[in-house]
Amino acid sequence: MNQLPPPTRTAPRAEQNGDSGQFTFRPASKAGRKARLSIQGMSGSGKTWTGLGIAHGLSEGRKFAVIDTEKGAASLYAGHRGIQFDTLPMDRYDPRDLARALDAAAQAGYPTVFVDSLSHFWTGADGTLDQVDRAKSKYGGNKFAGWKDGTPIQNDMVAAILAYPGHVVASMRSYTEWVLDGGKPQRVGTRPEQRKGIEYEFDVAVAMDIDNQLEVLKSRCPGLNRKVIKRPNGARDIAAPLLTWLNAEPDAQPEPEQK
Repeated sequence: MNQLPPPTRTAPRAEQNGDSGQFTFRPASKAGRKARLSIQGMSGSGKTWTGLGIAHGLSEGRKFAVIDTEKGAASLYAGHRGIQFDTLPMDRYDPRDLARALDAAAQAGYPTVFVDSLSHFWTGADGTLDQVDRAKSKYGGNKFAGWKDGTPIQNDMVAAILAYPGHVVASMRSYTEWVLDGGKPQRVGTRPEQRKGIEYEFDVAVAMDIDNQLEVLKSRCPGLNRKVIKRPNGARDIAAPLLTWLNAEPDAQPEPEQK
């Protein structure tokens, strides 16, 4: 599968006039921070139901939004265990449309958006890979050159997810990854159907297996680090510790020692 080249980020050169007044350091704080969580897993692993539970918990009982690329799968759970949400079905997957959908959700004031699933905006019709394939005609059929168009589109989509003023949960399909070891294929695990490494854009990344077991792959929330949960309750097991962490006040600075 084609992969995006690593994004290049160039910081603006600092002024050389010696004026550092614009660079003001402040005490670090999580105030206003919202959760960003990804769920990856194969079909049937429980991504949609678990994602809905997490979004419900993060919304603290309020109605949230679902951006649905899975042919109405999330809507099958509407009302179950009190979970209420509005849905936006999508059948074309231009990453720029996801950014527009997130903007519409922000304008409507939804506390949480669940994107089910983010994989379609990579591999689906009009997704990033499609955008690159179409763009290559501008560069004499050179598909690698097509990433000149595809990379900004993909990066802008990620930026829109990170900029959403509420919480964002995103599911991703996964597939088995193999490598050749001494000429023999060896299974090395699974990876999401999206740009390689995209899970690290999120505060918490979890994976689910076919037995509905959840494993936390990475977490900035200490209470979730390396957790393994069998048949998780998304609101109780994931959303609750995330909210506790996000809402916690920083520890008070220790008093200086008296000499």
